[in-house]
Amino acid sequence: MRAVVITQHGAPEVLRVQERPEQAPGPGEVGIEVAAAGINFADVMARQGLYPDAPKPPTVVGYEVAGTVSVVGKGVERFTAGDRVMAGTRFGGYAEKVNARETDVVALPDRLSFEQGAAIPVNYLTAYLGLVRFGSLQAGERVLVHAAAGGVGIAATQIAKAHGAEVFGTASPAKHDALRGFGVDRALDYTKKGWEKGLPKIDVVMDAVGGPSFRRSYNLLRPGGRLVCFGASSIVSGEKRDIVNAARTALRMPRFNLIKQMSQSKSVIGLNMLTLWDELGSLEPYMKALEEMIEDGTVDPVVAASFSFDKAPEAHRYIGERRNVGKVLLTP
Repeated sequence: MRAVVITQHGAPEVLRVQERPEQAPGPGEVGIEVAAAGINFADVMARQGLYPDAPKPPTVVGYEVAGTVSVVGKGVERFTAGDRVMAGTRFGGYAEKVNARETDVVALPDRLSFEQGAAIPVNYLTAYLGLVRFGSLQAGERVLVHAAAGGVGIAATQIAKAHGAEVFGTASPAKHDALRGFGVDRALDYTKKGWEKGLPKIDVVMDAVGGPSFRRSYNLLRPGGRLVCFGASSIVSGEKRDIVNAARTALRMPRFNLIKQMSQSKSVIGLNMLTLWDELGSLEPYMKALEEMIEDGTVDPVVAASFSFDKAPEAHRYIGERRNVGKVLLTP
């Protein structure tokens, strides 16, 4: 089968289409013929060598796919060949075929395309866990979503609005009309110095920017507020790994004082999907919530662009330059 391989750490051109052996699904696994695979910013970091959770190259990354069930392993009961599905994949999603645990697979409704399906698992589970499961979002609260035009940002906006929250979202000015169309109540220009001044206090912040942004987000919280840290995209500068920039950004990460935190009654929550995935053994505990959000219409995925496998370098460059409004995908 064909797969997009990170052949070594480096610029987007290290992504190459290669033939890889096809693996039969094991017991409890579903074999999926991939129609679309989601690209996450973590993939860009993995390509550059800045994501410690990723396997060492040569490797095939990719956390989420949508496609058609081709074969099922022993013991699988919920799916049969021909079913339309989407799934979380513990790497390996950038391929024509992939195996996923049955517990990590969800039926894809006919109203959603394969491209939309591949835009759901990571984005919406991350947003759900950050806002609802760990952030305890309540109706009437204020939410600040950083990078609100990205896949997680749009998912977080939709989930927050469904829970009756007021949403503030950061993005470059050219994306503000799109943000308002997605439901953001107040679009903020993060490129403008002092953009955070004069804002009302925030209840929940979703921040995957990292560096000094974590401190800024923390300072915006009201007493009882929750900062959800789920990434550090600011360590990426350019197309190749920049150790100096990464180190400088890491050094600017705040070191929270628990005594002050306790006094101010503010919470800082770390969220890493892979860690939770490994701890639980599957995404099953959260898949029910995902299915319910799909059923009630909360989930309305936005696809920014789809690239064929042989255009994978362009796809990574597109997301790395923060040009996307919505999810970026690969198609075989």
